[in-house]
Amino acid sequence: MQTNLSEAAQALERAEEAESILRACVHCGFCNATCPTYQLLGNELDGPRGRIYLIKQMLEGQPVTEKTQLHLDRCLSCRNCETTCPSGVRYHSLLDIGRAEVERRTTRPLSDRLLRAGLRHAVSRPKTFATLLGAGRAVRGLLPESLRDKIPAQAPAASPRPRARHARRVLMLEGCVQPSLAPNTNGAASRVLDRLGISVTPAPQAGCCGANEYHLNAQDAGLNRARRNIDAWWPAIEAGAEAIVISASGCGAFVKEYGDLLRFDQAYADKARRVSALARDLVEVITAEPLEALAPVASKRIAFHCPCTLQHAQRLGGAVEGVLTRLGFDLTSVANSHLCCGSAGTYSLTQPEIAKQLRDNKLDALEAGKPDAIVTANVGCQSHLNSAGRTHITHWIELVDSLLNPELEKN
Repeated sequence: MQTNLSEAAQALERAEEAESILRACVHCGFCNATCPTYQLLGNELDGPRGRIYLIKQMLEGQPVTEKTQLHLDRCLSCRNCETTCPSGVRYHSLLDIGRAEVERRTTRPLSDRLLRAGLRHAVSRPKTFATLLGAGRAVRGLLPESLRDKIPAQAPAASPRPRARHARRVLMLEGCVQPSLAPNTNGAASRVLDRLGISVTPAPQAGCCGANEYHLNAQDAGLNRARRNIDAWWPAIEAGAEAIVISASGCGAFVKEYGDLLRFDQAYADKARRVSALARDLVEVITAEPLEALAPVASKRIAFHCPCTLQHAQRLGGAVEGVLTRLGFDLTSVANSHLCCGSAGTYSLTQPEIAKQLRDNKLDALEAGKPDAIVTANVGCQSHLNSAGRTHITHWIELVDSLLNPELEKN
């Protein structure tokens, strides 16, 4: 795609990157065939090709309108288009550049600004989120349906974690909402890793990965969280931690980009690259271990929802399914498994109507094979799908944990 960036755009830190991405696009439109919002809305500007044109026009000096902002906001950042694109267009990076420029050149309505500010500050702080979640449970019956559905009626239980006792050590990202919404996920991960001879080194100072703020256009705040996590992990990395294990695929996708996002930061560039090189989705660690030797053969019929951040961002589609198949689980076929469930971080709160349509479509596909259980690999997807009040969904590692430690399931 031929481009002619304005003088103002040429002065942006990522100007060369934006121009390179724009020039890689050949207008083919294959991306629209797999874009969830284009499939739902049928509007060219609600597909990747249309959004690329909007960003191109903006960077070439044309006015930024509310329409520009609306169509960029509607993007899920699912990166399905990147999996489809024959030209290797790095759409998500261009979207980040475009959204930051839109934010700089426009003023959102007050209600929108307040919602986004609230999400940035509440979701990114685990203690704040836990307090608000507890308060929400107390008044759950009085809340609007759209918010009430997001709040589990009861706090989920978490079984004890094993003490660190093995020579092999890994770090683990606890995350921001997962300790409150799904506290047993990382516990289950720790127990399974322990059975495989791998101990988790605690790093309590590492919290939110930064993706929430970054993708709500508070990009500097998101990068500052990345720097704090790097600082929290660095002593253990220097002491020989072999990986940073991440059970939420959305967080994993972002941590793997630390090296790229902080490449201009002289103080953190090298450390960020090291952290990204060590970042592993939980399934990457489990896949390499003799897991099936420790467990009886499973007999359940399972449907797996593969999050976009696992299959499109991290390119690990099929990895969890492979582990579950090795353990004897019978996996059902899921129609349109490449499409997003509508969670997409805070998208289900900022774009609730589209998110609900995508959620219900995804649940229809997951439930069609009449599975005994449905599992996923990201707390955001898990929470969003569970908000429908249909088949209860858990993280796949909890399923594996119950197979390895059946006594926990009875308690």
